[in-house]
Amino acid sequence: MAVLDQLTSQQAIDLENKYGAHNYHPLPVVLSRGEGVHVWDVDGKQYYDFLSAYSAVNQGHCHPKIVNAMVHQAQTLTLTSRAFYNDVLGKYEKFACEFFGFDKLLPMNTGAEAVETALKLCRKWAYEVKGIHKNEAEIIVCENNFHGRTTTIISFSNDPVARKNFGPYTHGFIKIAYNNLEALEEALKKHPNVGGFLVEPIQGEAGVYVPDENYLTRAKALCEQYNVLFIADEVQTGIARTGQLLAVDHENVKPDVLILGKAISGGVYPVSAVLANNHVMNVIKPGNHGSTFGGNPVAAAVAIAALEVVRDENLAENAFVLGNLFRSELNKYIETSHIVNLVRGKGLLNAILINDDEESDTAWNICLALRDNGLLAKPTHGNIIRFAPPLVMTEIQLLDCVSIIVKTLKQFEK
Repeated sequence: MAVLDQLTSQQAIDLENKYGAHNYHPLPVVLSRGEGVHVWDVDGKQYYDFLSAYSAVNQGHCHPKIVNAMVHQAQTLTLTSRAFYNDVLGKYEKFACEFFGFDKLLPMNTGAEAVETALKLCRKWAYEVKGIHKNEAEIIVCENNFHGRTTTIISFSNDPVARKNFGPYTHGFIKIAYNNLEALEEALKKHPNVGGFLVEPIQGEAGVYVPDENYLTRAKALCEQYNVLFIADEVQTGIARTGQLLAVDHENVKPDVLILGKAISGGVYPVSAVLANNHVMNVIKPGNHGSTFGGNPVAAAVAIAALEVVRDENLAENAFVLGNLFRSELNKYIETSHIVNLVRGKGLLNAILINDDEESDTAWNICLALRDNGLLAKPTHGNIIRFAPPLVMTEIQLLDCVSIIVKTLKQFEK
C-alpha cells in the first residue's frame, strides 16, 4: 500500500492498532479534513467538532491566518535551536508578555512540558528567593487534577490508570481537595516549606468542575499571605475558552506563574509557554532548562497569529455568549430528562453528567450515537461527556448542535 493511497476507515484503524502503541482509546471515526467548526471523515461525512482537540483548536480548524503564518515561516526558517538567536522569537515573547501582562516568557512545546517547567521554576524560586533549605521545597496540588502524564506529574495524580506501574514516584507534593480553601490554608500552615500552589481554574479532565465563586481570589490571597507562588495551569481553560482570555480573569486574579499550551497555537503546531514576572523568572539561568524546539521560529510565528485571531475575532466574547446559551438550552431539556443529571461549565467549556455510574458504557454509547448524528464528543471519567466546540461557532450552528445533542439523548431516555 502506497503511503498516499486513500484509506478506508477500517484500514486506518487497523494500521494504528497494529503499528501504534495502544495508549489511547479513540472514538471510531477517521478524520481527514477540518475547517472552522467542522471535520470530515474519509468517506466525506461532515461532523461538528465538539471537542476541539481538547481545546487546542479554539480558533477553528485550519484557520487561514494561522496556517499562512506557519507556511510562510516554514519556507523561511524552521529551526535554529537556542544555540543562536532567531528573528521571530523575541517578537513573540514581547507580543505574548504584553498580551497577558507579564515580564518574561519561557517557551516550550507541549502542555506537560510547560507544567514541568513551572514546577522547576517554582522550586528554584523557593530555594533562591524564599530561602527554603535544599531539597525540602514542596508544592501543593489538588486531587483529581490533570496536568499531563510525565513521570513527575503522575506522581501527584490520583488517577489509577495514569499511575499504576509507573513508580517509584517523585516526592515533594502535597495533595489537597479541590475547591476547598480550608484545606489549602491548613496545608500552608502545616507545611512551612511550600513554594507554590498549582491549580486548574476549572478542572477539565476531571469533568469540567467549576469551583465556587471567589475560590481563586481567596486562594491567591492565601498564597500571598504565606509567600507562596500561585501557579495557574490554563493549558485547557486559557485562550478565550471560558468566556474570558484566561479563566482566572473571571475573578481578576493575576497568577505568579501562568502555564499555557494547546490553543496558543490554534492547533496547528505544538506550542506552550510559561509566563512570570522578573522576580520569579530571573532565577532561571543558562543551562537550567530548555528544549531544542522550544521557541523555534515556526512556533513563534504561529503563536503570534493564533493570539491575534483570538483578539481580532472577539473569541472570548463569543464563547461567553454562546456558553450561556448552550447551558440555558440544555437545562430546558434536563428539567424532564432521566438520562442527564446536569450541565456545568463556563463559556464553551461544558460537560453533562450522565445518570449512570462511571463503570457503565452509557456515555460512550451516547457519543457513538452523537457521531452517527453528526457531532463528535468524548466521555471523561466514564459517565461525563465534555463539550468544547471551536470558539468561532455561530449562534445558528450552536443551536443546531443543541438539537443534535437533545435528539441523541432522547434515544437513551428510559
